[in-house]
Amino acid sequence: MKLTGQEIARKYDRFARWYDVVEGIPDLLGVRRLRKKLLARASGEILEVAAGTGKNFRYYPESSDLTATDFSAAMLGGARARADRLGLKANFALADAEALPFPDRSFDTVVSTLTTCTFPDPVAALAEMARVCRAGGRILLLDHGRSDRPRLARWQDRRDERHAEALGCHWNREPLKLAAAAGLKLARMERIFFGIFYLIEGRP
Repeated sequence: MKLTGQEIARKYDRFARWYDVVEGIPDLLGVRRLRKKLLARASGEILEVAAGTGKNFRYYPESSDLTATDFSAAMLGGARARADRLGLKANFALADAEALPFPDRSFDTVVSTLTTCTFPDPVAALAEMARVCRAGGRILLLDHGRSDRPRLARWQDRRDERHAEALGCHWNREPLKLAAAAGLKLARMERIFFGIFYLIEGRP
């Protein structure tokens, strides 16, 4: 089952009010620590793609030059509210990750977390992140995907369609292969929690 971008946006518009509650589960598995570790590497002009409700915002320095996008208006509204609560200045844009409305080489750091599972065409979205990242810049990804443990990976495969239908999330995609297909150069990579969570630093 493959949802269109509009279908996913509508799903997340409806889901926005519950998103932080559901995302609390990965946080209990250590994702909060991974966000903090990843975003310590962000600097300069920063773009966050598919920012959701802004769960990464607390890990950016207050002086960050941040632009945040999402294709769900309701999720982006949550991100604006969170930025206000944190006193974080940011620009916001309702945008499709597969067609970012920015010129080539606009940002020093491009960030996206827990997102490649939902993009209709994740390779296109990652290629767009590379396009808007300056030469010498960083593309910072925190993602989840198919485990490197065979039994767990097969379990994910069997339940992928049901999971995607409920949340628009294909949890058995392979972020490293997607990043390579998009032309990203791998600078650093770490996998944890049975090989499900990935920390990736790429270069355009």
